[in-house]
Amino acid sequence: MADNNLLGRLDGLVSRFEEVGTLITDPAVIADMKRFVKLNKEYRDLEKIVVTRNEYVNTLNGIKEARQLLETEQDPEMREIARDELDACNARIPELEEEIKLLLVPSDPEDDKNAIVEIRGGTGGDEAALFAGDLYRMYMKYCETKGWKVALSSCSEGSSGGYKEIIFTVSGEKAYGTLKYESGVHRVQRVPSTETQGRVHTSAATVAVLPEADEFDVEINEGEIKWDTFRSGGAGGQNVNKVESGVRLRYVWKNPNTGVSEEILIECTETRDQPKNKERALTRLRSFIYDKEHQKYLDDIANKRKTMVSSGDRSAKIRTYNYPQGRITDHRINYTIYNLSAFMDGDIQSCIDQLTVAENAERLKEAEL
Repeated sequence: MADNNLLGRLDGLVSRFEEVGTLITDPAVIADMKRFVKLNKEYRDLEKIVVTRNEYVNTLNGIKEARQLLETEQDPEMREIARDELDACNARIPELEEEIKLLLVPSDPEDDKNAIVEIRGGTGGDEAALFAGDLYRMYMKYCETKGWKVALSSCSEGSSGGYKEIIFTVSGEKAYGTLKYESGVHRVQRVPSTETQGRVHTSAATVAVLPEADEFDVEINEGEIKWDTFRSGGAGGQNVNKVESGVRLRYVWKNPNTGVSEEILIECTETRDQPKNKERALTRLRSFIYDKEHQKYLDDIANKRKTMVSSGDRSAKIRTYNYPQGRITDHRINYTIYNLSAFMDGDIQSCIDQLTVAENAERLKEAEL
């Protein structure tokens, strides 16, 4: 990629960065919260490009200065310094160009959002519920290493342990952009604790990762929501089973992409405070609707790509956990590792890194930069 061609593209973005920087200090823009949030995100995204562009310009200038020095300087020590500088700058240029290419490719606009994660036991009965519980613990430990906050929304426990279904929210930097790769069917092969013959069984759990919708992302007519309250179950203090702190909402929503109406049912027993549970149920309602509308964006991308790393297809088998072999295989990128114990203890970053690299390669190919 020619320097002047790349810099020409970046100059326009520098101008836009300066323009947005002025706009977000304008009182009229600050008063319009929806516009302010949108511009603030654009500013942060452009800032990354501008910082990398400035390093690119400085590196090009470094090459020019080092060459001039080699042409005019006679002192051996100065020439050696110039040669080292020239080598370092020449090595850095292709790295910066790759960084800039990726920054110029439009990313998923939802990557910066918090994530709502839903894990459901699939085929395999009790063993599937136990595996769903294992996946939940794996994600909890991973979130802990990232410094992310996890809030449990609701769960339905399995008869032998684990969870038939568990839903939780993850709050932190790029939570959705990182965890979105986990959407899909996770298959486990192992000997269940109830198995007396030592036979390996196969069961599965489904993971769905949704971007948490902001208040400005979805329009909901709150007057049309039907609310019920109920007593929360489970262990706890005096409030439990005496105060109706659990909430249930019903909302009829018409899908703008299909024109079909459906009733959405959401329960929340996260806290012992009914107003807080109502607020969190509303957040999940917004996120559910936003996810349905966001799916059209994912489908449009999926139609453009031959291979998909983060397609959002939650029926696709994405990963196998083979306990007898201590093996994890991610089927999207044919990535196999033999550290299942550490993986289930939350050490999943290396796999996510590989998936990120694969998706970045897809994005670059798609953009044909």
